[in-house]
Amino acid sequence: MPANLTETVAMEMAGVEPWPDDAQLFQPYEVEQILLPDNANCLATQAFLKMCNLPFEVQMRWNAEWMSPSGRVPFLKCGKFLIPELEAIAQHCGKKNIKPLGQQNLTDEESCDMHAYISTINNVLYNAELYICWVHESTYREVTQVRNGSVFAWPLSVFQNWSKRSKIIKQLKMFSWYKKTLDEVLKEVENCCYALSERLGQRKYFFGSEPTELDALVFGHIFSIMTIHLPDDNLAKIIKNYDSLVKLAQRIEDTYFKKKNLAESAQVKKSLS
Repeated sequence: MPANLTETVAMEMAGVEPWPDDAQLFQPYEVEQILLPDNANCLATQAFLKMCNLPFEVQMRWNAEWMSPSGRVPFLKCGKFLIPELEAIAQHCGKKNIKPLGQQNLTDEESCDMHAYISTINNVLYNAELYICWVHESTYREVTQVRNGSVFAWPLSVFQNWSKRSKIIKQLKMFSWYKKTLDEVLKEVENCCYALSERLGQRKYFFGSEPTELDALVFGHIFSIMTIHLPDDNLAKIIKNYDSLVKLAQRIEDTYFKKKNLAESAQVKKSLS
């Protein structure tokens, strides 16, 4: 069967099957292993699923990245399907006509706007977080190589850090991020946050009184940057200048997670580095 036909059949099956009670979201260990960009994506995906009122259980595995079909986390085990990363998970939910409330009545233009901002976040905030973790030397030495290597015995930990760093640098080179200076990276983040805050304005969420996939993604990145301690705190300083984005993250955390607020989480996660 041709690959595209196989994918079409799988997508149709995904739409027919009901959401299982035992859906599982796989990610790295939070306390000792996960890094800023992965934490952002995992939190964003959790927020999205909660916004859709879907039952799921978080499963932490030291090798979650290797278990993922795309090699990136998180990934969702949903019935017969393994679906990696927020975008594909949102598409899978869409096939079942499951969306956050704020996304259910978007116009075509609004939907295009939402996906444009999602693309900007993935191109800017995610790459900036990769740069800080894997290229910025003090962050790499003090945080990244310690956490990424924590689940491997020496000397395998050394090899794994070298291998992963080489892979990330190759990725950053592909998107013209590797040769940027730290100031240039921070300027990109500043511009992205400004654009997001302008779009959000005085709204409760980006498209009104109910959240969308965009709100979930912004929450994941803002919350992670604000609560994970790094040797260079310039990312957090930039975020703090955009009160509307911080309040959005607090609002989503209070509404959908309810266990901790930003300040409490910051105190807990300062021990992560």
